[in-house]
Amino acid sequence: MQWFSPNTRREFAGYTVTFVCASIAIALTIAIIVFLGWKGLSIFFVHKVSLANIFSVNWWPDRAAALGGPQVGVLSFMVGSIIASSLAAAVSAPFGITVAVFMSNISPRLGQQVLQPVIELLAGIPSVVYGYIGLSLLVPFVRENLGGTGFSLLAGAAVLSVMILPTVTSVSFDALRSLPSHLKEAAYALGATRWQTIKMVLIPAAREGLLTGVVLALARAFGEALAVQMVIGNKREIPHSILDPIITLTSGITMDMGNTVQGSLWNDALWFMAAILLLISFLSILAIRTIGKKVSSW
Repeated sequence: MQWFSPNTRREFAGYTVTFVCASIAIALTIAIIVFLGWKGLSIFFVHKVSLANIFSVNWWPDRAAALGGPQVGVLSFMVGSIIASSLAAAVSAPFGITVAVFMSNISPRLGQQVLQPVIELLAGIPSVVYGYIGLSLLVPFVRENLGGTGFSLLAGAAVLSVMILPTVTSVSFDALRSLPSHLKEAAYALGATRWQTIKMVLIPAAREGLLTGVVLALARAFGEALAVQMVIGNKREIPHSILDPIITLTSGITMDMGNTVQGSLWNDALWFMAAILLLISFLSILAIRTIGKKVSSW
């Protein structure tokens, strides 16, 4: 006796496979959040570090008690990450959106045949290559023409802006291309020029996708480590000039993680920095959802 038809069995199998995959993805995400939260917060619950200590600029995690005890201030790391990523997004966002407008509305043929492969190539270049180019060309250029050692906030932001450009461009291009064609046709029918149509119709209509691209690029900039570490100088101080060396959260983690013992104050301070990066990712996702809701209500 056959209880279920072949179509029903195939639908059940498809549902089961997708449900299992989704459950695994959710479980992995929850596991990572719990682990990072547990390790990051242990600096408060296990080592009893005060908020004044952790949010200071003093980073001496191995200082002896006779000299004043260890200090694990992460403020300079946070400031470095925020400034470098924000500067990179400020440069890449208008440039990437402009390129996306050109690819989608000015010259779609040239955009798809030339610019799109170039953007995909930029996205595929390993971060160490970006860092090596920045170390070999950008750092000497800054040192010889602008002053300082060359290892600076400016060099880090410049490298990051190139690295996140494909994200801004690709997401913006998809947002502009997905707009219904009747928007453009209606604008032309009302006598609008091409630039008026782009400025007053297409970009406002695609603003949710454009803002999403910028936020995603900003999140990527926060998480980048190797390329930035090679050009920023990694000095644990808050910068007072764009030519000053800085350090970021990711650079601090990669530089120190090989020098620590599991469970030590120094090691758990690095886990706290990793938890901050995770929190920044969550805030980015929350910002994207908030932007989407607000833009939809406009």
